[in-house]
Amino acid sequence: MIELVVNQTRRRFDGDPATPLADLKGKSITTIEGLGAKGLHPLQAAWIEHAVPQCGYCQSGQIMQAASLLQSKPHPSDSEIDSAMASNLCRCGTYPRIRAAIRLVASGRKAAPANAAKQDRS
Repeated sequence: MIELVVNQTRRRFDGDPATPLADLKGKSITTIEGLGAKGLHPLQAAWIEHAVPQCGYCQSGQIMQAASLLQSKPHPSDSEIDSAMASNLCRCGTYPRIRAAIRLVASGRKAAPANAAKQDRS
């Protein structure tokens, strides 16, 4: 999933993964590095609080998909979360944690600071 920003309007791009880069010429692309303007994006903080990452392989795609979901549907139901996230496979099986992290952000409650989250898991 790529999020395009065209004329200050965000659009989700779920096209063919083999789309040539030339087709994106002139488009603005937001990657995971561009999510948090100053520090962690709320989803990244929620991911840490809920200890979502195991191997980390799928996390960028999971977080970007979650960001797109919350942009289009700020308060999704569990079934809407599951449906939106279904195309992103997590070999570690952290789907319940992913759903919990998305629900945390959708609730408007801020995730605990990263250090506090680490201490809680010790």
